[in-house]
Amino acid sequence: GEHLGLDGNGQRTDHPPLPAGMIAGSAMIQEVLADLARVAASEAPLLLQGETGTGKDVLAHLLHQWSGRSAGPFVAVNVAALPDALVESELFGHEKGAFTGATSSRIGQFEAADGGTLFMDEIGEMPIALQPKVLRALQDGQISRLGENVEHSVDFRLVAATNRDLEARIAEGAFREDLYYRIAVITIEIPPLRERREDILPLARHFL
Repeated sequence: GEHLGLDGNGQRTDHPPLPAGMIAGSAMIQEVLADLARVAASEAPLLLQGETGTGKDVLAHLLHQWSGRSAGPFVAVNVAALPDALVESELFGHEKGAFTGATSSRIGQFEAADGGTLFMDEIGEMPIALQPKVLRALQDGQISRLGENVEHSVDFRLVAATNRDLEARIAEGAFREDLYYRIAVITIEIPPLRERREDILPLARHFL
């Protein structure tokens, strides 16, 4: 059904109420939020595309709150912030002794997000060698931790985000096309602040 509320100016909106302090007055952002509300009930993977600083993490968390998985965990991982050697362990977890420094067993973010939403920020920086394993996890819902042969079932809604042109990354051989189509079942573009200048003054007032 329709999600209708009121914005700060008393105007009707096509989405549920926003958290206190969230500034979303421009027509462009209202359209993004309406799109977000429409796809919230879906289980399909979502790709948020936008420049750094456009609030992709905020929108991912908002989608989780509006979804049927809101009672489950919201787990965020920034792929670009992790050294390539640690991405696999961070996502899949590991058993004690799986590699030098693995002094105890640890579940990964795929398992931590079970029953909820997994937000993978800057997914365009995923190491190419790891992408087939990530693709299989998304397709089959099965993962195995580093250093073990047992498979674990995982059930989460994937929200990915990127500030990169993934089609250009595919052309460069840095991103798999099949992984792209798996994560971009639904795509939402987030406009930068310079394209929605009516949000600048309310944001300035909020932060001041």
